[in-house]
Amino acid sequence: MIKFGPSGNSDSFYETCKQSTQAAAWCYARGLNAYEYSFARGTNISNETLQALGEAFANYDIEITVHAPYFINFAQSDAQMVEKSCQYILQSLEKMKYLKAKRLVFHPGSLTKQTRDVAMKNVLSNLKLLRDKIYAQGLQDFILCPETMGKHGQIGTVSEVIEMCKIDPIFMPALDFGHINAYQGGSLKTEYDYAEIFQEIKSALGSARGKQVHIHFSKIEYGEKGELKHLTFEDTKYGPEFAPLAKVLKQQDISAIIICESRGTQAEDAMTMKSIYEAIS
Repeated sequence: MIKFGPSGNSDSFYETCKQSTQAAAWCYARGLNAYEYSFARGTNISNETLQALGEAFANYDIEITVHAPYFINFAQSDAQMVEKSCQYILQSLEKMKYLKAKRLVFHPGSLTKQTRDVAMKNVLSNLKLLRDKIYAQGLQDFILCPETMGKHGQIGTVSEVIEMCKIDPIFMPALDFGHINAYQGGSLKTEYDYAEIFQEIKSALGSARGKQVHIHFSKIEYGEKGELKHLTFEDTKYGPEFAPLAKVLKQQDISAIIICESRGTQAEDAMTMKSIYEAIS
């Protein structure tokens, strides 16, 4: 099954709504059945507020996913900084209990002044450390989704994310196709371009895991070093386009939560994606 929803609230949400708990009914009225809540700036939000949000979305049968704080960087070698990244993840998982959320998306890390090989080795080593902490605290029922990234100075190519997910079944790829397209300078154009990515995942992680992915989608402006800024579906220059991906998802019977990260029109563009997908016979 495919579920569609926005990352946070569209600009249009605030034209009629003020409270975050209203987002569930707002999304439901538009035929959306997923929603990504962001801990981007930290987890300093009360358990009571999160529980109210979780109950509101559960009442409308809308699945909530969560984006972890942006402060995380598992590419580092400094033990104290790595511990902080682990704690950001663990704190997020504890908070997710109140939201009734199961999937946590996170950015793997940045190169800083390291070579890519060294940074990637750090990521893999540190994610194993994180895995051990998660099991030790009994949090292994959650799914952690390392995200493909759009800037050349970040860890998170498709192949790198696959390597992270080989560590343990608690890790699931978060495929941000806008990021992938931006990182590769506009590589996603045809059904084959998308199908090749899913084939790489299935070959490395197995067919069953290859059909269970988390997806972010938006059009993104890019330059020589990759991602510059998120756009809306009105963009006709940078892409990528959703229709070829929708066909591949249908052809391969892939089950995914698809979160739209368009700039201010994320719900509207999620609705467009849902319409495109449902129109495919």
